[in-house]
Amino acid sequence: MNHPRATLPVPAPPSPTHHDEPVLDLAVPVFNEEADLEPSVRRLHAYLRETFPYPFRITVADNASTDATPLIAARLAAELPEVEWIRLAEKGRGRALRAVWSASTAPVVGYLDVDLSTGLAALLPLVAPLLSGHSDLAIGTRLAPGARVVRGPKREAISRCYNVLLRCTLSVGFSDAQCGFKAVRRDAAARLLPLVRDSAWFFDTELLVVAERAGLRIHEVPVDWVDDPDSRVALVSTALADLRGIARVALSPARGAKPAGPGALPSGRGALPSGRPPRPYVVPAAVMALAHLLLYAALRPAAAAQVANALSLLACWTLALPVRGRLPRPAPPALAARLALTAGSLAVLRHTVPAAGLRAELAALATAHLSLVLARSAFGRRGRRTESTAS
Repeated sequence: MNHPRATLPVPAPPSPTHHDEPVLDLAVPVFNEEADLEPSVRRLHAYLRETFPYPFRITVADNASTDATPLIAARLAAELPEVEWIRLAEKGRGRALRAVWSASTAPVVGYLDVDLSTGLAALLPLVAPLLSGHSDLAIGTRLAPGARVVRGPKREAISRCYNVLLRCTLSVGFSDAQCGFKAVRRDAAARLLPLVRDSAWFFDTELLVVAERAGLRIHEVPVDWVDDPDSRVALVSTALADLRGIARVALSPARGAKPAGPGALPSGRGALPSGRPPRPYVVPAAVMALAHLLLYAALRPAAAAQVANALSLLACWTLALPVRGRLPRPAPPALAARLALTAGSLAVLRHTVPAAGLRAELAALATAHLSLVLARSAFGRRGRRTESTAS
């Protein structure tokens, strides 16, 4: 059936009408998803109707779509009693989740991606620990034992590198920050959301980092996950935005803050603690890597790979200034080591994959920086153990 295009007036979302007050409010953020929206929402609705033991609501959050997505969302909300929809004037997954979760009265709020890449059988295991009070947040993970994942090697490598980078730079304990399958107790969300600045893809990561620093309990559920070959995610721009977010959170002067509004955090916890101090080497290294990748991506269209690599590294070294005392300029030997390792990574990539593009080059450079961080951290731990033994 051909749906009317965006030239028709977009209907206004109706006022919510609840039959049973939902226990779970599940957001589905969408942008120009006219092909997948209806079959996915109908499949999700049918599954919850048949298997979920509590009242629920599905809220389609339209991020300023320009195709027939809002018309389809309006029709689904009119036909299916547990489905509602809202329309936002701006794009951003984080912005959509903030809008749905802030307005919800359900004790548990969550979201999943519209392509339903995550197996729906994990929904009840995701929500149950929150309803019982065992945990404050629950996330699906594709990187824990028991998960079954079908996706290409490039996305697998990017996902694993990103989560390793989070562990090295922010000392996080959760295993998979970006899986589009999460839930949180509404009382915890009300106190965490004012502390999360990002409104796009980094929203998930920042929410989890803030929660972990607050001492909230994060439950992980291994999931079955099948990659969507028609994914709309722009890998390079998303990766760069995530790196900027990591640098911002890592260099934030306030490692913790008081939650908005009166009262303490769930389970009797008070103000967000100051958290663990930043690692003396890892945080500056992450910022250097971020700056290098951004400059390289800007220079690469006009220069050969090795030239862009050398120029961007030299620019980072020349312009490096202390940032709140945490970002000293690397010594020349350290710069030479960086240059040698990144140049070698690009040379190996060019030899093995002659037609590699910018994405592959950025991945190779990020891996080189990560290798330096891991090596330096390992030597640092070994040195501290030696000092302890000597004393």
